[in-house]
Amino acid sequence: MKAPSTAQRVLFLILATALLALSGTMAWATLNDFGSRGLVPKGVSVAGTDLSGLTEPEARLAIERAVTAPLMRPVTVTADGNTFRFDPRGAVEVDTDAMLAEAYAPRRAASYLARVAHDIAGTPFTKQVEPAYSVDEVALRTWLGEVAKKVNRPAIDASLTVEGSKVTTIAAKSGRSLDMTQATEVLAAAFRSDQALASGTRTVELPVSAIKPKVTEKTMGKTIVVDLSERRIRLFDGIRIEKEYPCAVGTPSYPTPQGTFEIVLKRFMPSWSNPAPNGWGKGMPAYIGPGPSNPLGTRALNLSAPGIRFHGTTKRWSIGSAASHGCMRMLREDIEDFYERVEVGTPVHIVP
Repeated sequence: MKAPSTAQRVLFLILATALLALSGTMAWATLNDFGSRGLVPKGVSVAGTDLSGLTEPEARLAIERAVTAPLMRPVTVTADGNTFRFDPRGAVEVDTDAMLAEAYAPRRAASYLARVAHDIAGTPFTKQVEPAYSVDEVALRTWLGEVAKKVNRPAIDASLTVEGSKVTTIAAKSGRSLDMTQATEVLAAAFRSDQALASGTRTVELPVSAIKPKVTEKTMGKTIVVDLSERRIRLFDGIRIEKEYPCAVGTPSYPTPQGTFEIVLKRFMPSWSNPAPNGWGKGMPAYIGPGPSNPLGTRALNLSAPGIRFHGTTKRWSIGSAASHGCMRMLREDIEDFYERVEVGTPVHIVP
């Protein structure tokens, strides 16, 4: 048998060495692959936190610090100048198991040869795990409902009311209403943006709408209040007193009626018909046309109370006293000014 040549022996030695090295490498690769099964592969991160080489408990803790802790930070909520503190617990649920599974997925999904190639080359799998969590909008709305109870307020209409001799005025005021649909979207968005995982305080401003009153000082119009005890007429524009006038009121025998009435007729240079020719008007003309001797003066405004009116008088001395037969007498200059300021339909309150 012919002995191997030197070249053959060298080649054999090289092959043997290569096979030995390869077997050693494969053994190392196998052991390394086995040992890496419980570790997050290189190149995997979540929310800016590198999870490479972490065991499952370590990775879970890292995920809780990077995702759960920021999400569970309270949110400062403002609404119409009010400040509230929203605690996400119960409304936000973090799925740590899903993020862990995604972190391990690149290596576990790869074939054995692909894993070995990555290990030998030292190349990362490069995987950015998406934060996995959900926001319960029903819980958000429930919490916002409590906020709305403190924020919402109805609009107040301007009003003027009379009880006895007391006149009460209320100014119009806008109300406020929390828009629940938009507020839910705004609060939910605080957990669905990059800022949700960022450091620092989170502040959300909720949308609040103004509710306009149906009746304002400008739209409620004018009101006349006659104070019998003071013998004064007060003309209100909205809730503001526009003008005051002294007047004469009815005598005890012919009292001015109390109650709520309205102007039903405006008369310019009125004529006068004797209302009681057989009573207090006995001996007076049945009719007096417009002019300086007319008992109604130059202007008259009839009320819905029969026979009762505001009118002028030539008896200036009677103003401020109980001297009429039920009507409100006014000075000529006052009745003419008053006439221009009020319209038919203006309410009239006559109080004690």
